[in-house]
This record gives sequence, structure tokens and C-alpha cells, in this order.
Amino acid sequence: MPGVDDTLMFRSLGIAVLTISDTRTSEDDRSGQVLVDRIVEAGHTLSMQAIVRDDISAISDTVLRWVSQPKIDVVVTTGGTGLTGRDVTIEAIAPLFDKTLEGFSALFHRMSFESVGLSTMQSRACAGLIGTTFVFCLPGSTGAVTETWDHIIRDALDSRYRPCSLVDLIPRLSE
Repeated sequence: MPGVDDTLMFRSLGIAVLTISDTRTSEDDRSGQVLVDRIVEAGHTLSMQAIVRDDISAISDTVLRWVSQPKIDVVVTTGGTGLTGRDVTIEAIAPLFDKTLEGFSALFHRMSFESVGLSTMQSRACAGLIGTTFVFCLPGSTGAVTETWDHIIRDALDSRYRPCSLVDLIPRLSE
């Protein structure tokens, strides 16, 4: 039966949160704050947090700078995954992926369909690996961020999750 085995030791990861928005500030970035709160609550370390505008270069430069830092195991972005002209997160980050986690998108859309129905088609949420760093690109809504962390990412990043977790793979990602 899959789930968290509380008899195992928890391994804290360094996680960075990047909000992508032309309109959000640190005072009103609710989705970024939801992620920060949940990351800390889960026992992980918040390694970095920033807000960048909807600009391909600004997004990719920040992500590349972060994934080069040994203290960052995971980057989670929020915002810019939709279909409008200003939504450029996927264009900025997906080309940087060395490998994609197609299963994440499938799980995201399955979960999202339960709460927003066919509107899930409007999201291009995705995940992948850049070098040895996991990167998750989430929508900007607090609901999507909350559900995705609570139902997918939290356990995937829990070293105690069985039969296996993404954390189990970290030592082997550079092979």
C-alpha cells in the first residue's frame, strides 16, 4: 500500500519558490506564501524566494541561477502556466529540462479535473529535471497551488514515501 512510512527518517530538502507575475508583490503574493507555508510545515528548508515578471529571460535566468546552487534540491514556480500571451513560464523553463516528469502533468490534470472540470485544459502545469534539481511549474491560483502541494508534491518529496519517492532518486540523478 503506497504512503508515508513514519518509521523511516525524514530528509529535509532545500526548496526555492519562484512567483511569476507582472502584478504581484511580496505583500500580496498569496500563492507563493501558500507554498512557503507548506514547505516549512512539511519540514523542508526554504532556500530562496523571489518574484519575477512574466519575461522569458527573467524566468529562465533565475531558474538557472538557482539550480546551480547545491543547497537547492527543488524549485517550485507559481504563475504563467496558462494560455494567454503573458503566460510564458513554460516557454522559459521547459526548454531547460534535461528530463520531463510526464507523470506529474497527468496527475495534476486528473486531480484538477475533480475541482475545476474541463478548465484544467487551460493549464500547462509541468515538471522536470534540470541537472539534478527537480522543477515544478504550477498555476498561479492559490487553489491549484494548495491542491497540487497537498495531493502530489508533498508526498513525492517526502523521503519516507513508499514504495519510493523522488528523494530516493536524488543521489543517482548525476549518474
